[in-house]
Amino acid sequence: MRIERIELRKIRLPYVSVFETSGCHEDGSYAVVVRVDGNGITGWGESPVGGAPFYNEETTNTVWSIQQEFLAPMLLASELKQPEDVTPAFGRVRGNRMAKAGLEFAVWDLFGKLEGRSLAAMLGGTRTRVAVGVSVGIQKDIDTLLQVVDAYLKDGYQRIKLKIKPGWDIEPTRAVRNAWPNLKLQVDANSIYHLEDAEHLAKLDEFNLLLIEQPLAHDDIFDHAKLKPKLRTPLCLDESIVSPEHARWAIEMQACDIINIKPSRIGGYADAKRIHDLAQAAGIPVWHGGMLETGIGRAGNVALASLPNFTLPGDISANARYFVRDIVTNPFTLNDDSTLTVPTAPGCGADVDEGYLDEVTVERWEMRA
Repeated sequence: MRIERIELRKIRLPYVSVFETSGCHEDGSYAVVVRVDGNGITGWGESPVGGAPFYNEETTNTVWSIQQEFLAPMLLASELKQPEDVTPAFGRVRGNRMAKAGLEFAVWDLFGKLEGRSLAAMLGGTRTRVAVGVSVGIQKDIDTLLQVVDAYLKDGYQRIKLKIKPGWDIEPTRAVRNAWPNLKLQVDANSIYHLEDAEHLAKLDEFNLLLIEQPLAHDDIFDHAKLKPKLRTPLCLDESIVSPEHARWAIEMQACDIINIKPSRIGGYADAKRIHDLAQAAGIPVWHGGMLETGIGRAGNVALASLPNFTLPGDISANARYFVRDIVTNPFTLNDDSTLTVPTAPGCGADVDEGYLDEVTVERWEMRA
């Protein structure tokens, strides 16, 4: 089949509260929402990119430009027999994986609706529910942190991830662990430390963490391989894993114990599944990270996380964790066992609230075949 029309929207969707990591403050979604039309069917996708290049090199404006100038024309010119054909169609464009992912996601949604199959079924999902936790940003003080964590636990989340940075790492983690000795707990450094910080990072070993995520540089694998033997806590790579090749390098170099898969960071579901399969074959567990997606991207995340090697709770969370009102009419709610239910409707399963999407759209563009 051929895509007949592509529509892009820049949106501005405020978060419930500011989300702070070691590298940035985020007050809302600046994603690019993608619509593709073909054979009388509409598919939806999302590039959950930030307004500034503080997580990776892409921004709302770079995604907007690359999609318009290069990717949309390439997609409209392609004959697609399956959604996996999108990845090679974009092969000449280097990097820009979030820009590629938004369009690829929309094509998967369209094919699922065309074939009457859910995204989870198309990808090979095996679960009807996926375990999730919640990511807690850096707070103004430890008392506030404990209050925030307590509120999420009362909401029903059974796994907590703490964002850390130098000066906000050992003591906040100690305080949470002391307050909840049996809590499933992990930390995320978002690439802020250096190899010479190994002795300091090893102090986290006393807290019985599920993992420490991406402590060293965002594009590093080599130094993580040196760091791993110095820690008892399992070491997880996130930002470093941007392709199946990077995952293979990390596995062969024994640079990590666990891999965080974010399909938008990787360029789409096809390569995300390749990384899942590669890690599974190597005996490396994976889990699903989050990019604070709207309900469109969140539905796809839940579907992907239903694959068998996603064995740790994901950072997907219910929609209300981030948005007072989302751009879908069927937001996820947390089940009693700290899980989200995998969508079974054809495609990704997100029902887009087009009226509200119009309200939060700040710029719109389209191209036809």
